Amino acid sequence: MLTTIKCPKCNTEGKFSLSDPVYDGPYKCWKCQAMLRVRIENKVLKVCEPMNPEELAKFEEIQNLKNKFKH
Repeated sequence: MLTTIKCPKCNTEGKFSLSDPVYDGPYKCWKCQAMLRVRIENKVLKVCEPMNPEELAKFEEIQNLKNKFKH
């Protein structure tokens, strides 16, 4: 399923493809390269806000821990 995301920094629209109905994580604008935190539920964009490098690092650390204990 494709969801349209409008970058709050440059107003450029981008498409994001998902296989799951819910996504909460980073998205990078293809035009201005801004890192955004997005939350998508059933093709509906619920949250779209800037994400600083510290927030991205924290998100990646949490994902790595989840993946480590998934097996």
